[in-house]
Parts: sequence; structure tokens; C-alpha cells
Amino acid sequence: DRVQLQQVILNLIVNAIDAMKGIDQAQRELIVISRKDESSGILVEVQDSGAGLEGVALDRLFDAFYTTKPDGMGIGLAVSRTIIESHGGQLLASPRVPKGAAFQFRLPTTNPVIG
Repeated sequence: DRVQLQQVILNLIVNAIDAMKGIDQAQRELIVISRKDESSGILVEVQDSGAGLEGVALDRLFDAFYTTKPDGMGIGLAVSRTIIESHGGQLLASPRVPKGAAFQFRLPTTNPVIG
């Protein structure tokens, strides 16, 4: 479902922009990468130079109602993961060195969930 996948990408980009709000404008970096995955699928990655994931409970990051934002609801990443998994994929987060975060999802080119 293209609309659902667009929502995931938009959510990851908006989160990256939010994470960089407190960073000097000259140091802000938002990178979106898409490429063929080594496992015959696709990989999409959104990287930022924001606050990063230090001190964040990575095992809870995709839980519903868990948020790192003062005004966040904790829904976006949970819904995004559900969408990606419903398409037979995987959504992951990792710290970016030297600062920031990287969120990536992998999708098969043929969906094993729906054939």
C-alpha cells in the first residue's frame, strides 16, 4: 500500500526534523537513502544529526504511547512498525555516529504476507 508506506517515510522525516530543532542550523543534516537490499528487497533509511538515541529505551522505542518528545503521543513509530511488518518488512532504529539517529526499514520486493 503506497499511501501507508508514504506515511511511514513522512513520519520518520518529521521525527528527524523534530530531533534537530535544538541543533544549530549549520549542523543539521537529514539524509534519506533508498537502495536495493542484499536480501533481494529494498532498504529505506532516514538519518539525522539531532539529539540521538542516548538514554532512550531502544527496546521500548516502537511501543505504543512511549515517547521521547515532550509533546509527543507515542503513536507514530508504533504505527510505522505495524505498517512495515504488515508488508513483510522490518523497522529498526540505531544511534548514528558521531550524533543523531538512523531509522531504517527493509521490505521484500514480493510480499510474503500477501503472496
